Amino acid sequence: MIYFTADLHFGHSNVISYENRPFQTVEEMDGALIQNWNRRVSPEDEIFILGDLTLKGPEKANAVLEQLQGRKYLVRGNHDGYVERAAFCQAHFQWVKDYYELVYQGRRFILCHYPLLSWNGMWRGAVHLHGHQHNPPCYNEENRKTGLARLDVGVDAQNMAPISLEELLAFWKAQEQPPDCLNPTRREKSYGL
Repeated sequence: MIYFTADLHFGHSNVISYENRPFQTVEEMDGALIQNWNRRVSPEDEIFILGDLTLKGPEKANAVLEQLQGRKYLVRGNHDGYVERAAFCQAHFQWVKDYYELVYQGRRFILCHYPLLSWNGMWRGAVHLHGHQHNPPCYNEENRKTGLARLDVGVDAQNMAPISLEELLAFWKAQEQPPDCLNPTRREKSYGL
């Protein structure tokens, strides 16, 4: 199975108050995030982390990653500088990239830490997955209602847990076609292209 997550911020006590996370201490938050991850992700699963695992350095990153199940891929965020440090064990990740396009069952998923205004395949059903903004779950609901195929996979938007590709597909199934104003066929007719 394939999973996605972002913006875990392990070891970052200020994120609790900044994002109104339901924890009293950083130890409680870290423990819950690890438990939520390992309840869902098995050792054989693949999980794409779309940035900001921790900003506490390579030692913290190594300690956390050793506890997390799954084959891990990192799409680097603004707080992932630890991957460049000598003390970080590169074997924790299958790869580290700044951007990635995943194709699954003919559907394209654009993976980037940052939310994009436009992305490859946007008008052909491609879904953009991101983090960075620490949005509440209603952000994703609003995007679906308006037909904007952009989804925040960060823990703040996903009940403090990774989300599976099957859950993403089910989420978007309710809005298969973009609204008429976003339909590229109509755009071409409207502008005579």
